[in-house]
Amino acid sequence: MATPLATLGVISIGEMGLGIAKLLKANGYRVVTNITTHARAESASLDLVSSDEELASTSDYILSIVPPRDAIATAERIMKVSTSASFAKRETPLYFLDLNAVAPKSVRGIAELFKPAGNNIRILDGAIIGSPPSLKDDHTDPNTVEAWKRPSIPMSGPHVLADAERSGAHLANVLNSQHISEQIGSASGLKMSFAAVTKGFTALAIQSFTTASRLGVLPELQQHLQTYMPKTYEMANASVPVMPPKAYRWVREMEEIGATLAEDGGFEENEAIFGGIARTYDLVANETDLGKEKTGERNRGKTVEDVATLMSEGIDRRKQKMD
Repeated sequence: MATPLATLGVISIGEMGLGIAKLLKANGYRVVTNITTHARAESASLDLVSSDEELASTSDYILSIVPPRDAIATAERIMKVSTSASFAKRETPLYFLDLNAVAPKSVRGIAELFKPAGNNIRILDGAIIGSPPSLKDDHTDPNTVEAWKRPSIPMSGPHVLADAERSGAHLANVLNSQHISEQIGSASGLKMSFAAVTKGFTALAIQSFTTASRLGVLPELQQHLQTYMPKTYEMANASVPVMPPKAYRWVREMEEIGATLAEDGGFEENEAIFGGIARTYDLVANETDLGKEKTGERNRGKTVEDVATLMSEGIDRRKQKMD
């Protein structure tokens, strides 16, 4: 009889967490979560547990996939329950996969946080690069990895997922994970460097299109981009309209990128640009109607033109408040 696959705890069931949970379920894993809003978990037939203590005691692996601002607090929650009697009954270490969009410095801090647990908790520094897992449209058996479009999940640190005793090699394959370094911080640094280009570009496009719209030259800007920089035009049209529901999360992510470029890249304060980019996403999330948008329930900002319009309206309201 085949050995059952590992149990995985997923915190939390947002868009990415839900996609990964569905991928894991389709490939034979038991997935548990501890949340107060059950709708998304129930839609994916996930098992619900009543507490962090039960989650940590039940799971072989915990995948932390939370907004960047919650990454450290989530690790603290798991560390807190690691002293419980039920956790002490574990026969194998708990693998904590930090898959959040945070700076290497933040992940190193989380690794320090777990040090008192010794070998009972093994941290892996991970990053998710790409869109949430989703089924392909070719009617392939969903219970195979080939049926899924998957993001890349590079990992780093002294522990290798593929070497883990309980389903490690199989899990690494399902998650499309590659171990890139023995250093905590390498995987998160790769994520920060990647997002600096992609989400940094989106913020520049927002500012550019909004300014052109306020000047009455947005159609001309689009025409010139189409003619002279068609790939850039395509990228802007793909990235800007999908941004609004995510802007609130990206504020902290941009701050984490800024910390990475300073701490690990060596860039000085007068060379920093991501503080301004963080404020751009804060403006989107908190000063415009774009901040009301939710994934799967989109009404506005579905084109670059409408994003520019709503940005302009928000800027005007902000100016009126200040006058």
